[in-house]
Amino acid sequence: MAAPKASLYLVAPIWKGGPRGIRGLSRTVAPEGNQRKRRTVLQFLADRFYDVQALREYLLRKQVSKVHQKNRSFTYVKEQYGPYIAAAYFVLKQGGAVKFQGQEWMRPNGRGRFSLEFFKFQAVPVEAVDASGCAINYQGLDNLLALKELQSLSLQRCPHVDDWCLSRLYQLAGSLQELSLAGCPQVSERGLACLHHLQNLRRLDISDLPAVSNPGLTQILVEEMLPNCNVLGADWAQGLKLGPEEQSQDTAGSIPA
Repeated sequence: MAAPKASLYLVAPIWKGGPRGIRGLSRTVAPEGNQRKRRTVLQFLADRFYDVQALREYLLRKQVSKVHQKNRSFTYVKEQYGPYIAAAYFVLKQGGAVKFQGQEWMRPNGRGRFSLEFFKFQAVPVEAVDASGCAINYQGLDNLLALKELQSLSLQRCPHVDDWCLSRLYQLAGSLQELSLAGCPQVSERGLACLHHLQNLRRLDISDLPAVSNPGLTQILVEEMLPNCNVLGADWAQGLKLGPEEQSQDTAGSIPA
């Protein structure tokens, strides 16, 4: 049974009032006691979402919005401190690590906090970025493509790095020597084909890519595409296994009369 209109009028303005959300609602509506608070939360969810699908869509929108926020361009930092500082700030905020030329690696601590000493390296190029496991996506790459001296880039296990992201890496072709895409779930053969621009690559890790249907054969093709690069990935024989129909024919032909 639908909730009375009075409760709807009560819930809506409180929810729109600020980021406290459900906690603020519980303090306002529920007098005291955890049971009353739980009932208030359930009533809020029942009023706002009519079914499980609506709740899922709401949570998905919140997740997409969070990723979008993380990948915004730090234009104000770039204008004031230059592209090196802006890129380093973006990577460190994501939880990754950066290395300026002649300096040690800089990375956040266990709480995600990091020193702001790198702001004094405005004129020092960034030579390496480790964004392993970060939420970087197509939009977030804007913060890295200005690093024309970047030699090493690790994007391994990045859930939002896809083929479209790889199509933008040609802008780093002049300097990039090492690239890791290991464990990226959205990278397929189409994206790897875009790497033919990166002729200065000396090391490329394309292992554990679930979207690549034929990893062994793909590795062979990438090696031909980048002859001066050491390509790490699946065993070449893995891409040459017979299909089900070919296996059945081969088995049938091997049965003695």
